[in-house]
Amino acid sequence: DIHLFILGLSYNHPTFCFYASWYSNASTFASSSTIGTLPYGIFINGINTVYVPNRVSNTILSWPQGITTSTSNSYSNLSNPYSLFMSMTGDIYIDNGYSYGRVDKYAFNTSNRVTVMNVNGSCFGLFIDINNNLYCSLKNLHQVVKLLLNNGTTIPTIAAGNGSAGSLSNMLNSPQGIYVDSSLNLYIADSANNRIQFIQTGQLNGVAIAGNGSSANITLNYPTGIVLDANGYLFIVDSYNHRIVASSYYGFRCIVGCSGGGSSSSQLSFPQSMAFDSYGNIYVTDRNNSRVQQFALQNNSCRKLFVYSSTL
Repeated sequence: DIHLFILGLSYNHPTFCFYASWYSNASTFASSSTIGTLPYGIFINGINTVYVPNRVSNTILSWPQGITTSTSNSYSNLSNPYSLFMSMTGDIYIDNGYSYGRVDKYAFNTSNRVTVMNVNGSCFGLFIDINNNLYCSLKNLHQVVKLLLNNGTTIPTIAAGNGSAGSLSNMLNSPQGIYVDSSLNLYIADSANNRIQFIQTGQLNGVAIAGNGSSANITLNYPTGIVLDANGYLFIVDSYNHRIVASSYYGFRCIVGCSGGGSSSSQLSFPQSMAFDSYGNIYVTDRNNSRVQQFALQNNSCRKLFVYSSTL
């Protein structure tokens, strides 16, 4: 059904069988009374602790596995955090670009802040690759920047985008979610270009691998999140279509939110980010419903006769 491999990653990177499917009705993991309005980022570590920034109270909420009550973690001078990422050592990296122009690192279980990157706006996505490079997607600057951590500088270099909004191969338009694979290739939810942009390591020019300009059988409408599974298949938060879609050997299929936007348990409304737990369940920040939804993996889905449809 699902196999787990330890690759030295701080997040969950499951392997799914070809027929894997998720229950269409989600459970609400957290509501607006806890996470505030318009949630954006989410991170789940390898022991299934869930982290969500509350952009109203400027705190980071955490739920250890099996605990339904969150812990609110306060950090000084934190303003409107969109994203966060945790390292293998448990250090937490938090977007603090909105007012303070920086990414902050807090050592494991402490309130000791170190500024690790200076930025000119909010990081709508944060990611640390296997070589300890920190990436930040600057939506409003139409760029993704990066730096090698612990390298004596807080000034990043350009990883993608020339700083102008556009759809050429060296341009982005309001990039949000980002992911870096084990070969150091960069995947970008290039939101306003309605595409997923793929940038090979060492390159600045990208190619569309889903959505506008790609050969894939998928139409995206303002994608905001991108995650890969252990097979390298894409899971895309297709925000303005209110759904999550995934690639496979035979093309793309809708995974959850496949009946249009709304507030029922089977629907999403402008979802933003997603993450897997170690069991392959999908957690998604359902922005306009101000909730986090959990779509459970159907553990018996790999044993069923499955008729594949790539109609989207």
